[in-house]
Amino acid sequence: MTTTIEPTEDATTVDEAKVEEFVGKVLTDTSGLTTTVLSSIGDRLGLWKDLAASGPTTSAELAARTGTNERYVREWLGGMAAGGYVEYDRAADRFTLPPEHVPVLAQEGGPVFFGGMHQMIRGMVTVYDQLLEVFRAGGGVPQSAYHDDMWDGMERFTAGWFNNHLVQDWIPALPDVETALERGGDVADIGCGRGRGLIKLAEAYPKSRYVGYDVFEPTIEAARSAAEVAGVSDRVRFEHLDASEGIPGTYDVVFTFDVVHDAVDPRGLLRSIRDALNPGGSYVCLDINCSDNLEENFGPLGAAFHGCSVLYCMTTSLANGGEGLGTVGLHPPKLEELATEAGFSSMQIAPLENPFNNLYELKP
Repeated sequence: MTTTIEPTEDATTVDEAKVEEFVGKVLTDTSGLTTTVLSSIGDRLGLWKDLAASGPTTSAELAARTGTNERYVREWLGGMAAGGYVEYDRAADRFTLPPEHVPVLAQEGGPVFFGGMHQMIRGMVTVYDQLLEVFRAGGGVPQSAYHDDMWDGMERFTAGWFNNHLVQDWIPALPDVETALERGGDVADIGCGRGRGLIKLAEAYPKSRYVGYDVFEPTIEAARSAAEVAGVSDRVRFEHLDASEGIPGTYDVVFTFDVVHDAVDPRGLLRSIRDALNPGGSYVCLDINCSDNLEENFGPLGAAFHGCSVLYCMTTSLANGGEGLGTVGLHPPKLEELATEAGFSSMQIAPLENPFNNLYELKP
């Protein structure tokens, strides 16, 4: 007996033109992934910085200058040319990094440098197998599971913020904070990482006294060493601390830089910050620029935010039984809700144009 299977309504109504269009999008995204990996190789081996310094070059010249293998460099350059990262002159058989691409690929610590972000992504994907398990069983992946590329990349990526925006744009947008720093106040940075933000503040406002706290202990020694190198250890110290359980001392200004959305206990963290503020003090919260409406987070940036959430921000919180807000979980209404619950009396968003972050000032 022969059975005939009739096509379903969905199968007969597929728009082939839309299928082809989506194939093109997926191809573009997949190509972007391989291009990012190749770009990261160029960052790690110094190829981008050499191209920026040396001008038009052949694969043999680039390989000789950087101590790399010509055959690999030739293939790498071909991929970077195909992806639009470098230009290729067929007649001269030379490759050029356009000057407009230099800030993005080769200007370490610059405002639009992506090398650190690409290194972070390398570190994030090292926990891929663990993520598969928590997708099935729940829970999360702890910070200790990540490769050093995660922490090195984060340091390099956020350097762009602290070198180019912290003192130049963010602090001047908050007059009360600027006055406190200039006058000489007590300042804390919660979730300080390797301390770059606090060190930059100590260099710019030497009259104040600074302490950085972080729950991830491996960052503390690196922060102390960085403060010594910068010559600010007389006014900056770093301590291992879970700030959600309380913060010793009181402060005129408390900072968090992209910390609250990662926190295991964001409610406890905000209560601790509120309790540690002196009367008239300020809590400065830098966090993700996102919306409470999912569709308003659509697009390349929102897709990257969600990816980082799954790969790091949400899962490291859930690993400790935390709230797991995730990268797009601390939108303005959520922060206002948590801040009110913690006892803050006011919250304002600084008038900055920043696609990545919002800058908030909260008052006790």
